Amino acid sequence: MDAIILGGALNKGALRESSDQKYEAAIKIHDLPMVQYVLTALERTQSIERVIMVVPEEMASSIRGEKRMVFVSPGDSMVDSLLRALSRLNSEKHVLVLTSDIPLITPEALEDFLQKCTKREADIYYSFVPKEAIEEKYPGVRRTYVRLKDGTFTGGNVVLINPQVILARKHRILQAVQLRKHPVKLCQMLGFKFFLKLLIGRLSVTEIEERVGEILGFTGAGIVSQYPEVGVDVDKPSDLELAKAFL
Repeated sequence: MDAIILGGALNKGALRESSDQKYEAAIKIHDLPMVQYVLTALERTQSIERVIMVVPEEMASSIRGEKRMVFVSPGDSMVDSLLRALSRLNSEKHVLVLTSDIPLITPEALEDFLQKCTKREADIYYSFVPKEAIEEKYPGVRRTYVRLKDGTFTGGNVVLINPQVILARKHRILQAVQLRKHPVKLCQMLGFKFFLKLLIGRLSVTEIEERVGEILGFTGAGIVSQYPEVGVDVDKPSDLELAKAFL
């Protein structure tokens, strides 16, 4: 299958304290741009044939890869960038989508996620990681967690999607994508009943899947990954130091 790396975000948040690079994907970790680590993991993942790199043109020359790469200029937002990449693909096959700020990601984590996806039929597979898996390997790292009936999780940065479904229902689906880091707001979008159950920790993964299907008109599957690298992104100086230490 093909994979998409989204790397067009400007470095204008907390990471600006640690690097003056214009783009987050270009922030250096041991003399390599952060996005290079994500690309390397994909190249070592057997099922990936081609990688769509959504990065600014000025970054393309600094990225080295062995597999076939296609460069696409980013849009004004992550959502726009994803749509540009999907339009360029013009494919009906599922596509693996990753952000460029997960330099700790490994081929083993990606293969595990993809293998679990094969056990269910869905249009969109969303990854999430148990809190205990992250704290066991990276104690003290700060993540945004949500308490569900099934456990306490953080959202992952790896998604497997049917591109035709995204393009057909893009406005509603992409609204959910924009809220991916805000579980409370996301549940509010699904209705008051779900918001209330979230607050008391009684909302289950199955209920979310069913409700998402009703609201957005596609089948979704929540995939639990025990690989903490799926859920640890670099969005603040402490995360960058963590990545440097473990790489």
